[in-house]
Amino acid sequence: MTTGDKRMRIERWSPVLAALGLSACVTINIYFPAAAAEKAADRIIDEVWQLKNGAKVPADEQHKEAK
Repeated sequence: MTTGDKRMRIERWSPVLAALGLSACVTINIYFPAAAAEKAADRIIDEVWQLKNGAKVPADEQHKEAK
């Protein structure tokens, strides 16, 4: 492979590599309100404990899960 061939190959792949490099720098941050997250966690824990104790999930909860 000659130097000219290597240069053409580099020039051909440069935009692809640049796009790949830029896309790797994207960060997505998702913030959850602490109170809402804590309330949801408490609800899930309560449901798990009820199921462990033999209780069934209430009908309105089953309806929500089906959606």
